[in-house]
Amino acid sequence: METFTHKDVLDAGLTDWRDLAQGLHARFGTGDFAAGLRFVNAVGAAAEEAGHHPDVTLTYPHVDIMLISHDAGALTDRDVDLARQISAIASEQGITAHPDALVQVELALDTADISGVGPFWAALLRGDTEALQDGDVVGDARVPLLWFQDTEAHETPRQRFHLDVWVPADQAQERIAAALAAGGTLVDDEAAPAFTVLADAEGNRACVCTSAR
Repeated sequence: METFTHKDVLDAGLTDWRDLAQGLHARFGTGDFAAGLRFVNAVGAAAEEAGHHPDVTLTYPHVDIMLISHDAGALTDRDVDLARQISAIASEQGITAHPDALVQVELALDTADISGVGPFWAALLRGDTEALQDGDVVGDARVPLLWFQDTEAHETPRQRFHLDVWVPADQAQERIAAALAAGGTLVDDEAAPAFTVLADAEGNRACVCTSAR
């Protein structure tokens, strides 16, 4: 299988889709539940034919879709091909994508003892310590992924949790500007556009992350 980088995704011309923390994401505005259901049924038929299945969330006004090749742990040509098919289905049904509405949130916890605290968070968030995989508590549609940032041991008080807010690369500056205008401060943009560290008025930090490097 051919794997795809952020640049490859851009070059593929998938205008409806953006690569975030976990896979390719798209939001399609259906306007009502019946239209969404018709769209999901058509997407499901295409996925069955391709033998490759996306994560689909159907709500009243829109449908969210995520594609990733779990067996490869990356985006592959299967994801790109199915993304193109899904966009074609949306176009045929008069459904518009809203890439500017995409966002994905991950939790990050600073810890010097991943093996000690990881099972606790897996059991608490997912009800099963087996959810701790490769140093992450694997998320789903209900619970965001929790990853552990290795750090030296330190005494509290010190912020240990922070949010990683993943947005499309072409939306990052707008999101950062909005947060700063709402009272935030810029802490560190040395690693931008991969991530930019912001803080609220009390100093609590969060990162705006993109797949661009």
